[in-house]
Amino acid sequence: QAQLVESGGGLVQPGGSLRLSCAASGFAVSYYTLSWYRQPPGKERELVAAVDSTGRIKKYGDSVQGRFTISRDNNKNTISLQMNSLKPEDTAVYYCKGSSRYSDNEYWGQGTLVTVSS
Repeated sequence: QAQLVESGGGLVQPGGSLRLSCAASGFAVSYYTLSWYRQPPGKERELVAAVDSTGRIKKYGDSVQGRFTISRDNNKNTISLQMNSLKPEDTAVYYCKGSSRYSDNEYWGQGTLVTVSS
């Protein structure tokens, strides 16, 4: 069945970097927009970054623009999020999501916790 599995979360100091990865399986990943969302403690889930099926069109949330970079590898069925200059307010559970270009299908990973603290 369709599955998204995130990895790479953990504890990092302010100003540090972390790279999240998400492995996709069980669906035609190359036809899906892939995204990273996050949910800070006590807050709503929000879009962090998204990349279209070709990998050419990317968008970022205002709070991470210039600090985070999303990428995808359709050969390996993976999506990554490079996070630099991390701030305490980046603390959240990070989720990857796949959204089909041709249907209402969407899939979510189970999430990985990122904690930015000294």
